[in-house]
Amino acid sequence: MTAALDFSLPPGLSAHEPPEAKGMARDAVRLMVSRGDLEPTHHHFSDLPALLDPGDLIVVNNSATLPAAVRLDRLAVHFSTVRPDGTWLVELRRRTAKGSEPYGGGEPGEWLPMPGRATLRLVGRETPRLWRAVLDRDVEAYLRVHGVPIRYSYVERDWPIEAYQTVFATVPGSAEMPSAARPFTTDLVTALVARGIGIAPITLHTGVASAEKDEPPYAERYEVPAATARLVNLTRENGGRVVAAGTTVVRALETAAGPGGRVAASAGWTGHVVTPEVGVRAVTGLITGLHEPRSSHLLMLTAIAGEAALARAYEEALRKGYLWHEFGDTHLILK
Repeated sequence: MTAALDFSLPPGLSAHEPPEAKGMARDAVRLMVSRGDLEPTHHHFSDLPALLDPGDLIVVNNSATLPAAVRLDRLAVHFSTVRPDGTWLVELRRRTAKGSEPYGGGEPGEWLPMPGRATLRLVGRETPRLWRAVLDRDVEAYLRVHGVPIRYSYVERDWPIEAYQTVFATVPGSAEMPSAARPFTTDLVTALVARGIGIAPITLHTGVASAEKDEPPYAERYEVPAATARLVNLTRENGGRVVAAGTTVVRALETAAGPGGRVAASAGWTGHVVTPEVGVRAVTGLITGLHEPRSSHLLMLTAIAGEAALARAYEEALRKGYLWHEFGDTHLILK
């Protein structure tokens, strides 16, 4: 990570609640637009149709958020993602007055009693933070009864699962909301389509992405349908822009893209990491939130925007008081 993006995030710039709690519409959050060497411009998310052109395509993630946190007396278990062998990656966190913090305990083979007379067995560590684990029943059905949405300490109270769903959420599976698409509303989608801007789905189920730094992404389940691949290719052939709504969409499309940027239908688990060295082949724009200092997402943003443009945008976001995290403001990057 370059020094330009190793910044300090003031606590006051974390979004503590959904915009609806302040009487705002979802699409009333701010939107900063970066276009290469040009100075960033400032808008509201509802301005998005005017900022794109007819013939452009927005690719969205239709993954729905699970209530993936299960609270015990002193610990919380965050269910992250299913693995190909059927085990789940989970994060153990110590409960605190304001939320939770990383918990370094646990031993391979340990059994944790869970609410509803369930049992979780720790199999082994996958990363320093994540365990491979087995629950003695179907995880998604269990979470619907005993889980709550994952919440970190910068969000000051619990919000219902509906606050963590996007308008595109139809396929359950994400531990945390694919939050770049949260500001979309049905009215905004209608305005985009009426302007001739296409919308197409992929599915990528996100794992936990808590604020610990310098941790590379791990494999996540995804699917790029044939119809979406076809629309991406047609858009590029006709000179339109392919704008990913979220880093999850970039990861899925770039996994499915060939050397020339042509996207094919694809599904499975992806461990693809987009960096400036790897670059992007299929995506020419990105709608995203504002990311933590030193996070791996900033490498992806640098690959799309360029280092200088991204550093300038983040300096501007800090200066203008943009809000970070899943309930915060947004950033449109156009190559």
